[in-house]
Amino acid sequence: MKEKVLQILEAIKQFDTIIIHRHVRPDPDAYGSQGGLAEILKASFPEKNIYTVGKEEESLNFLRRMDQIPDEAYENALVIVCDTANQERICDQRYNLGKKLIKIDHHPNEDAYGDILWVDTTASSCSEMIYEFYLMGKEHGLVMTKTAARLIYAGIVGDTGRFLFPSTNPKTFKYASELIEYGFSFTELYEGLYRTKLNVAHLSGYVLQNFKISESGVASMIISKDILKEYDVSPSEASQLVSILGNIEGIVAWVFFVEEDDQIRVRLRSKGPVINEVAKKYKGGGHPLAAGASIYSWDEVDNVLADLEAVCRV
Repeated sequence: MKEKVLQILEAIKQFDTIIIHRHVRPDPDAYGSQGGLAEILKASFPEKNIYTVGKEEESLNFLRRMDQIPDEAYENALVIVCDTANQERICDQRYNLGKKLIKIDHHPNEDAYGDILWVDTTASSCSEMIYEFYLMGKEHGLVMTKTAARLIYAGIVGDTGRFLFPSTNPKTFKYASELIEYGFSFTELYEGLYRTKLNVAHLSGYVLQNFKISESGVASMIISKDILKEYDVSPSEASQLVSILGNIEGIVAWVFFVEEDDQIRVRLRSKGPVINEVAKKYKGGGHPLAAGASIYSWDEVDNVLADLEAVCRV
């Protein structure tokens, strides 16, 4: 791992411009790894041009705002993509305009893109990997800041479900405690991460009253455009509610179907059965217990549910 980190660090030293991408529909880990890396590099190499790009997620603007850069900025630039398993999910497809491409990720490496790849599926989050990047590179000039620590901590918290998910391990807690020592307010950070709008709270009540569950413990929830309009909630806000079914007795695995303009987002979660193989059948992927996919007709819902049932019966 250290050899890979030093290889990435050497590439960073060779470029004057570094542009950092992450995945579409970003979550705290996407923002945390992307922004945390950017802040480390800004502090370590103040003479370089460091940018973070991608469509902003309004609910995460309190963490960081993205840069707006022209296509010309990619000329002779190093591009780093964080927390993104496959190329089609990279936000801002200009990522391939740079001179060199690096992938840093903790999802299964189904799409091995990039000139340098650092993939660690044992990491709780990509943000955890960025902290390890700092730890292994600090003797070579890397500098941690309060702003970077806050972003990395936010990413770890987000992708571990506040340290409740199985990906959490002793190392995760160790890193979290070290990050808190940089002096940011983690209570304010939690408030920002878990603040809920009133209309989203009302939708969560609707979800809890209307989800379906089968005899084998497969739960499902359909959120159509009509429901989104009724509660004045965006598809991304609705998708974030997927975790609320996780504590309900009897549920083994569950899925949200959230209608968007051009597709139906499929959000899959599990308490044990491996569900990312189901996601792969529908142009998706992810972790064994948390994955996502897309379908393009409500007629496909039954197929997804049948595949999820089959996984849960194994």
